[in-house]
Amino acid sequence: MSVHSKEEVFSNLDDEVFGTSFLPRPLPKYRFPGQESDPTAAYQLVHDELLLDGNSRQNLATFCQTWVEPEVRKLMDECIDKNMIDKDEYPQTAEIESRCVHMLADLWNSPDAANTQGCSTTGSSEAAMLGGLAMKARWRTKRQDAGKPSSKPNLICGPVQICWHKFARYFDVELRQIPCQGQRLHMSPEEVLKRCDENTIGVVATLGVTHTLQYEPVQAVCLALDDFEEERGLNIPVHVDAASGGFIAPFIHRSVVWDFRLPRVKSINASGHKFGLAPLGCGWAIWRETGDLPEELIFRVKYLGGNMPTFALNFSRPGGQVVAQYYNFVRLGREGYTKITQGCADVGAWFADEVKKLGMFELIYDGRGGIPGCTWTLKKSQDHFFTLYDLADRLRVKGWQVPAYPMPAKRSDLIVQRVLARLGFSRDLAGLLMEDLQRAIKHFQTNPSPKSLSRQSAGGYHH
Repeated sequence: MSVHSKEEVFSNLDDEVFGTSFLPRPLPKYRFPGQESDPTAAYQLVHDELLLDGNSRQNLATFCQTWVEPEVRKLMDECIDKNMIDKDEYPQTAEIESRCVHMLADLWNSPDAANTQGCSTTGSSEAAMLGGLAMKARWRTKRQDAGKPSSKPNLICGPVQICWHKFARYFDVELRQIPCQGQRLHMSPEEVLKRCDENTIGVVATLGVTHTLQYEPVQAVCLALDDFEEERGLNIPVHVDAASGGFIAPFIHRSVVWDFRLPRVKSINASGHKFGLAPLGCGWAIWRETGDLPEELIFRVKYLGGNMPTFALNFSRPGGQVVAQYYNFVRLGREGYTKITQGCADVGAWFADEVKKLGMFELIYDGRGGIPGCTWTLKKSQDHFFTLYDLADRLRVKGWQVPAYPMPAKRSDLIVQRVLARLGFSRDLAGLLMEDLQRAIKHFQTNPSPKSLSRQSAGGYHH
């Protein structure tokens, strides 16, 4: 016999059915809540909303690392309260950052790796802007010392990442971008020299172009600028945007000369959170020698205690990413990075070969000699029942993010598609993607895209 009545039991019972007891009313989404909420309920709310995001491991559009070792997650948790800027309060974190700078200077063959300048940043974009600011400051000082105007600086580049367009606009520099032309989809020495003059603060060469994954010819550009200096007397420095390639070429493309072995290369930026394998929010800017970073750009902060030099666009930022980067350096060394990077490159090359076998695609980049991955376009000589945009949409049905996009100015008619082969995109996952790609093509064979049909009726599919 029951001791308590049914009504009494129900009135005091905590209902444990998932989703019925926590947050009984909706919370405001676009105005600040008036009342506090239970932490477990608030966590569940945010956690559930994040389920609507894509699976980052299937995001083959991003260059950023989406898999880390468990030890990295522990270190990130232990460093959640460490402010990278406060070197007096967190001296060992500052020491770890300094070690990483010198390790990278050594990896990139600085002639004075033990003493050169460099810093961590929130990513490669910030590091690129710091490199650009240093070039502009050195150029301005030279012009002023020579009694010449310094009001019209320009910067020469190929098809660069958006951060360089931001740099030019934000810091009042004319960006002389070399357009793609015909089969040439990146800068060439000849095109660089056409744009050089006394107002050129530097040339940005990209070690891993975002659009195609290929390396630009850094050494050839430097040699051309050597000849240009001999003929015209203009000493134009080179900055290498090695956002991805800086953590690839030293390990699997050692014969490619692109770094501080070239005296004209004065600075390099790279993303630690891409093929450097660190968590998101880590970039690096390294200068060839101490004198290549103008002293006037370094601020000395005293109001946090001590006297701390800083050169950055951000102030407070987390230290965990830098600590995790150092963990990767000591954990993997050259041997480990070589093994991982070569594995990624092998997957990218395999996928490129499989794409080529399908017969309807033309490879732009076959996964060899550049960033691990591949890029392709539709063959012009064939009629197709889909566009690359259609194919990208169809693959999203299975969770894959495989971007399709136009090339930059003067080749915007060329639409390409790209796959990045990062750590975590295994040969098995690549095989599953290829199967889904084949299924998507079969789908369009029986369900043609209206866009592709209208283009065929207009005279065949054209880029």
